[in-house]
Amino acid sequence: MNPQTTSHRPSDRTLRVGLIGYGLAGSAFHAPLIATTPGLRLDAVVTANPERREQLRREHPDARAVDTPEQLLADPDALDLVVIASPNRTHAPLARAALRAGLATVVDKPLAATAAQALELCRLAEARGVLLSVFQNRRWDGDFLTASRLVRGGALGRVHRFESRFERFRPKPKPGWRELADPAEVGGTLYDLGSHLVDQALTLFGPVETVYAEIDVRRDGAVVDDDAFLALTHACGTRSHLWTSAITPLIGPRLRVLGDTAGYVKHGMDPQEADLRAGHRPDGSHPWGADRPEQYGTLGSDESPISLPTDPGDYPAFYAGVVAALTVPGTPPPVDPRDAVATLTVLEAARASAATGTTVRLD
Repeated sequence: MNPQTTSHRPSDRTLRVGLIGYGLAGSAFHAPLIATTPGLRLDAVVTANPERREQLRREHPDARAVDTPEQLLADPDALDLVVIASPNRTHAPLARAALRAGLATVVDKPLAATAAQALELCRLAEARGVLLSVFQNRRWDGDFLTASRLVRGGALGRVHRFESRFERFRPKPKPGWRELADPAEVGGTLYDLGSHLVDQALTLFGPVETVYAEIDVRRDGAVVDDDAFLALTHACGTRSHLWTSAITPLIGPRLRVLGDTAGYVKHGMDPQEADLRAGHRPDGSHPWGADRPEQYGTLGSDESPISLPTDPGDYPAFYAGVVAALTVPGTPPPVDPRDAVATLTVLEAARASAATGTTVRLD
């Protein structure tokens, strides 16, 4: 894909961003990251909710509120980039509309409900010469950046097992589309946090040959999956064991990476999400993405463990990468959308495995 061919990506001025959705993803993640990225300006936000409009006015007074995505996309020459942070069921149709309008497009994960839909969007972006990327922000968690550095630098030797968890304890389902039974909503923890887990595993260890999964609905009143385990065998020989759950009263290690010379174990969550939810911004006013010393990971073995400072988390790197892809010829997007196709293929195989109680082999 050549993301520099469209006329909606001027390199000589600030890029104008239209954001679709101002719920949690839009207001706490995308809007503050866009607003603090050099080269981007949050120009318009689609939300018809009066309370969210008032929130937008307080937090981003220079951004205009727009009632519908159709109104936003009606004048594509007024924008340079569209960011889709609306409910999952809308991701594919809105991305399709934005790409057909010739606009560079960022979509929150998951890119689509199915791998086939995601592949269709990739092909559309390639045919139009328009940038398409997916907001897989957990690639820039400090713990994952640390693990990636250790794996790729050979500090662990040959890695034979990668364990990764996104676990929570929410014994009562919350109202909202993520808890709805209709498959078109793309709810449940597998496609929510599981999208991050699988993306991280593929990013580190490459293609998957087999998938085994256990997917359950555990909580009283729940109608979508809230507890899942995936076992992936990568073509390189590494096995990834991934957990995501809303019903975990005792949280396991965030990461455990085992090699034939050393291991790395890390507890606790990256601080960037909590900081963004609390209203903090990566604007240089305080250290960003810094882990607390008591949550540093352990490197080595039981005979020679050392406390290892966590690399700083860097969510701002995603939108900095978008700016580079739109302004510097030959620069790829920060997340290749075909990576999202691979992730969705694994998630679909996981559903098939859980439904049949078998291991699924991928071509």
